[in-house]
Amino acid sequence: MVTRRQFTKGSVALAFLGLNSSLLGCTQKQSLTQTPTSVGYGPLLPDEHGLLDLPAGFSYEVISSLNDTMDDGLVVPDNADGMGCIDLGSNRVALVRNHELSPKHLKSAAPAIAKHKSDKAFDTMKHGVALPGGTTTIIYNLQKQQIEQQYYSLVGTIRNCAGGTTPWGTWLSCEETVQTPDEEISKSHGYIFEVPTDKHGLCDPVPLLEMGRFNHEAAAVDPRTGIVYLTEDRNDSLFYRFIPNRQGDLAAGGTLQALALKHASKFDSRNWRGNDMPLSIWYEASWITLDNPQSPEDDLRIRGYEQGAALFARGEGIHFGNNELYFCCTNGGEKELGQIMRYQPSAYEGSEKEINHLGQLQLFLESSDKSLYNFGDNLTVTPQGHLLVCEDQYTAVTQNHLRGVSPEGAVYPFAKLNTQTELAGACFSPDGFTLFVNIYSPTKTLAIRGNWTNFKT
Repeated sequence: MVTRRQFTKGSVALAFLGLNSSLLGCTQKQSLTQTPTSVGYGPLLPDEHGLLDLPAGFSYEVISSLNDTMDDGLVVPDNADGMGCIDLGSNRVALVRNHELSPKHLKSAAPAIAKHKSDKAFDTMKHGVALPGGTTTIIYNLQKQQIEQQYYSLVGTIRNCAGGTTPWGTWLSCEETVQTPDEEISKSHGYIFEVPTDKHGLCDPVPLLEMGRFNHEAAAVDPRTGIVYLTEDRNDSLFYRFIPNRQGDLAAGGTLQALALKHASKFDSRNWRGNDMPLSIWYEASWITLDNPQSPEDDLRIRGYEQGAALFARGEGIHFGNNELYFCCTNGGEKELGQIMRYQPSAYEGSEKEINHLGQLQLFLESSDKSLYNFGDNLTVTPQGHLLVCEDQYTAVTQNHLRGVSPEGAVYPFAKLNTQTELAGACFSPDGFTLFVNIYSPTKTLAIRGNWTNFKT
């Protein structure tokens, strides 16, 4: 994708500014209004191959698929989820792709994975086979539009769901699990791992312990401060930030905190009981320091809430723009169809002066109609400064889309998936011309190209 650092430097994300409300801290009840819509890029055209419908002027190419042989002798694993695109220079990028796999998936995995043993595995089965979760990396040439290399880059983890790129060119891969040692595995899980892109092959699997052990989902780094913002995929989740001891060196430790609202301790942003958090209203935010972040009892969110932290409905995808970030709450809202939150950090974020200049939180979008927006998960931003959200519905028959959201909060369909799985890991190339996205299962990674300037209001 166009990295968070690049969007911060550029003018694209500036489109999201200017929506600030002057009603800071207002708690007035409002009824849920119809979600506004936009024409977007026009109607979706049926795909002759029956895979992905796109607007006129756009096309896709499958660049990687399940069980393709990789350069390390292994094969592309299944359950491709979150993904980041990192600029390597010379028209080359690294696509680091999560695989949401658990020990049970070894039974159905290809032999190359089902029998894989490595001293670089974070955890193994009792018979020594590496746990299949982790990341694969694709080195992709944008000019030639082809893969140069493909390999496993992290292995031995569980349910690597989402994550985030860093300004220094790495990928943070997050485990969405709190599994503990049992008769099959030997280690506790629920950590973040940093995957480098400046060397090939398996990385050293070092869990970033002080960033917390919980049902991690996604991460976003503020390039100005180096603070990492973290989501948690639970119905009673918190929204976290990690203040590193040394900017750019997450392994050196730091402080984990949870967001609270200044005006209301234990605030419930989920709107399940009604419209407690109206759209577009800005609320001053404070942060609560959490002790014992490794949370052996899986009670980090419970302890944080008891200290006054706000509740969110399944925090998932997150993206940092120009001094603000957006994150999805998958089943938030009065109709439980999904919300998007927007946070603007303080000018003194993470410092002692922050107390007099607090950051602000806003409910940016809440869906009123499942046909317009339903269960948003991973998200990124288009070259025109629109959010692009991957839906992840849990119904027996799914109609998952890539949903666009304009700077004014109007939604539109950009793509429709015609198989019974989800789209995930949407991210742009540094030049903004190519959108990469995963089809979860069977794994496929697509490159989507077209006229991104052809947007209609």
